[in-house]
Amino acid sequence: MTTPSVPPRPKSDMSAVLSAVGPGLTGTASLVVGAEHTAPRVGSGRIAVLATPVMINLFEAAALAAAEHLLPPGHQSLGIHLDVKHTAATPVGLSVIATAEVVSVDGRTLTFKVSAHDGIEEIGGGLHSRVVVAVDRFDTRVQRKAGGGS
Repeated sequence: MTTPSVPPRPKSDMSAVLSAVGPGLTGTASLVVGAEHTAPRVGSGRIAVLATPVMINLFEAAALAAAEHLLPPGHQSLGIHLDVKHTAATPVGLSVIATAEVVSVDGRTLTFKVSAHDGIEEIGGGLHSRVVVAVDRFDTRVQRKAGGGS
């Protein structure tokens, strides 16, 4: 038995969806490093400094702040690729600000240059890509995969 596939979305339709998103858009996300943000608390190490997964979460939040509000109702972006380095430790109590700048839009894929700074030095950076999806179509595919869809 074959499962009917979801037909591809015409490129012209997606270019209209992404017409407001382009290179140069920026977004930020920040936090004050607390014990809950440290490597021992999130299971990524034993030293009580900002955990890499938390920095990555800030990169994703900054990317969302840059572009998500420009997508029409029923669309959102999903993270699909990260190529980042965590280059400096940040102790509890310091503020971290992550910045994401759209550097390219290729079809449904948005690519961001990301960086994070703790007020003393840059602590990480790299590239992050997100794909724009129609939420209803995406949910249909997920439900089918989970066995809950027809």
